[in-house]
Amino acid sequence: MSLLPNLNFNKGGAGVTIGWKLDREQRAALLKTYPPRYADVIADHVTLSVSGTKAPPHAGEAIIVGHADDGAGVEALVVAIEGSTARPDGKVWHVTWSLAKGRTARESNDVIARLGWTVSNGEKLILAPALW
Repeated sequence: MSLLPNLNFNKGGAGVTIGWKLDREQRAALLKTYPPRYADVIADHVTLSVSGTKAPPHAGEAIIVGHADDGAGVEALVVAIEGSTARPDGKVWHVTWSLAKGRTARESNDVIARLGWTVSNGEKLILAPALW
């Protein structure tokens, strides 16, 4: 399944962030299953694009497949959507889980690319299309 057909992207990068928000009840349970390592708990969404103009379609099956942590303040859960961890932009689907002071969610992509991830239990996620 392609998540890109019929989505409007602004080629110049202007627009809003689009993706999928985690179900709030499931998020609370996941925070117990995967206790955040760092003080700033994000655990909110999976990003599709930072230059969208409308919410994406439903993500289909989304599964936690891994955990990444650089040991210096960036923690993320790696997600497979419809069986693939590859985002359309070549990065990896993920949920930034927690951050230390001074770190940013955008660094999750770099940590995953540099260090990879540890395989996780395969828990299904409940995601809702969103823009913010």
